[in-house]
Amino acid sequence: MEIKVREHGRHVAVVTIDNQPRLNAMSRAMMEDLGRLWDELERASCRCIVLTGAGERAFSAGADMSGDLSASPDIARIVNHALLKHHVYSKPIVAAVNGDCVGGGVELLLSTDVRAAAPHARFGLPEVRWSVYPFGGATVKLVQQIGHVHAMDFLLTGKLVDAHEAARLGLVNRVVEADALMAWALETAELIAANSPSAVQAVKQQISATIAEHALAREPLEQELGDRVRASAHFREGVAAFREKRRPRYE
Repeated sequence: MEIKVREHGRHVAVVTIDNQPRLNAMSRAMMEDLGRLWDELERASCRCIVLTGAGERAFSAGADMSGDLSASPDIARIVNHALLKHHVYSKPIVAAVNGDCVGGGVELLLSTDVRAAAPHARFGLPEVRWSVYPFGGATVKLVQQIGHVHAMDFLLTGKLVDAHEAARLGLVNRVVEADALMAWALETAELIAANSPSAVQAVKQQISATIAEHALAREPLEQELGDRVRASAHFREGVAAFREKRRPRYE
């Protein structure tokens, strides 16, 4: 389980989420590593970042449900930083969605700027099925990015949609064949990196500051709502059902 980074040429960094046995789900330790990496890349000379998952099955399944699911303010800060929930960030991020992107994987995707998906990728926010509150930014960013009715369809049904539907909704820019996906991502990153870094980073910083302002304003309510859900009997049943691979029974 690790977050990998490599250089591609002088100005592009490639970040890979690698926990393939668990569909690239991220433990709290991996999220802490990812947050530190974002800080390092912000200070580094790279001009654009490509984000992807290891293997062909998944981009990321979000939080590792087999691990710590608490969300104290300290834990929330780690998760928020990893997902760039309300951090003002200046480096553009190109997402190569190589497989399923669900839960926190979608919330991480929402912090990227240009996105393509392989045809077999699926997208969804299934947290409500398991009585988990999606506190990684989806309740704010998804509405901003694809509109109210589409966002609520994702958030309230927990259903999965395929890559072509995700493109139609505007969640990703396009669908690219799996064997050409990384080439597309690297070409796009190089195109961005060839532009003025001062101008590109100013644009990215302004837009991420606007998004961060909305997310920060709602953070106290987000924490309160998440705490309320986690304190419920429904949460205990939902997590147990997920781990036992059965349908939850909500009374």
